Amino acid sequence: MNEIITALKHFRDERDWKQFQNAKDLSLALSIEASELLELFLWKSAEEADIDRVKEELADVFAYAFLLADAYELDIKDIVFDKMQKNRLKYPVDKAKGTAKKYTEL
Repeated sequence: MNEIITALKHFRDERDWKQFQNAKDLSLALSIEASELLELFLWKSAEEADIDRVKEELADVFAYAFLLADAYELDIKDIVFDKMQKNRLKYPVDKAKGTAKKYTEL
């Protein structure tokens, strides 16, 4: 992930875009790109989505998420594993296995 973040920052810095990529705007861009990803599935089955466009939009989502984490000096591995641990407590296997219910409904 560090290699990706370094490359993203290099790309950004070559274009002098850091001035536009504060945490708020990175969050907005992340949401917009996630919406563009969702749009690829609108009114069709998952199998009908154009995989090349999915890859492009997903790459944008990852890029903005990584840059946002970097803006706050967050360790991506740590925050993902921390969240997984919280979810383990919310969704114990014996109650959550095989169901899509929210933890408040288990």
